[in-house]
Amino acid sequence: MKKMIIGVLATLFTLLTVSAIGLYWVYQSVVSYGQAQLKLDAPVEFELARGTSFSQMATALAQTGAVDELWKLKLLVRLRPELAKIRSGLYQLSPNDTVVELLEKLRQGKEMVFTVTLVEGQSIKEWREQLKQLPRLKWQDGAFMQVLEDNGDESKLPEGKFYPDTYHYGAGDTVKVILQQSYQKMQQELDKAWQERDQSIPLKSPYELLTMASIIEKETGKASERPWISAVFTNRLRKGMRLQTDPTVIYGMGERYQGNITRKDLREQTPYNTYRIHGLTPTPIAAPSGASLMAAARPADVDYLYFVSKNDGSHIFSKTLTEHNRAVDKYQRNR
Repeated sequence: MKKMIIGVLATLFTLLTVSAIGLYWVYQSVVSYGQAQLKLDAPVEFELARGTSFSQMATALAQTGAVDELWKLKLLVRLRPELAKIRSGLYQLSPNDTVVELLEKLRQGKEMVFTVTLVEGQSIKEWREQLKQLPRLKWQDGAFMQVLEDNGDESKLPEGKFYPDTYHYGAGDTVKVILQQSYQKMQQELDKAWQERDQSIPLKSPYELLTMASIIEKETGKASERPWISAVFTNRLRKGMRLQTDPTVIYGMGERYQGNITRKDLREQTPYNTYRIHGLTPTPIAAPSGASLMAAARPADVDYLYFVSKNDGSHIFSKTLTEHNRAVDKYQRNR
């Protein structure tokens, strides 16, 4: 009898030991599973609809190939219940993410972020075409005008009033999310430039400074020349000379511009042809950068009245028409 009891106890001890070892193996396996990287070769998008359960999410996740052995995933959230509190949204699954890092991303709602760069020197028309093509962004016709109205600007003149920069948005955002940020940034930068301007410049309002900056932006190929190009236009305004700058002519031509400006184009009377009009154009002709705003506000202290392109992005600056014509002969007419 004593031997039988000892045998039973030995058997129970063996079973308990095997069970303990088994449980420990399962525990370690699940922990290791949580620290393993996703089974992906490249990032993929993963969308969770509102109301998706954890079980449904796990099945969808397996279908992407990012995870396998779903029983381990389900045991993992039993060990760490907070990881089961997932949020809806669009997420990016990265090969570098571990299973736990992914679940934390879903728990914290760290949705996929998209980026767009609005380039300085481009027009509203060019930005509009770019914005229409962005993934996961809802386009709205008339968005530029609507942002103006939302900010109390009833001019219906959006050109130049949006700041060129890099912006971020989430899936499902409307284009106004980007444009509102861009408009506010331009207001801040323009106000800063206006407050810090040289009081002697012949510009009567922040809008005129914005217009001047847009012309400088279009004429600048070399960043360091912005203050000098600004000085040329400023000196011309002071003397009552026409600005005579090709980018304004091009802007006024609109769709008719096909890469070349003819003598006929230079003679055409349009509000933007600075070979025919005196002073600034009625509106900006592009989106100026912060550097161009400051160049318009504080032109270089030089007495140049002319410049001509050297065809490498830089310019030759001249004080007299005779010097300018020699530079034109050297760098342009001989072409």
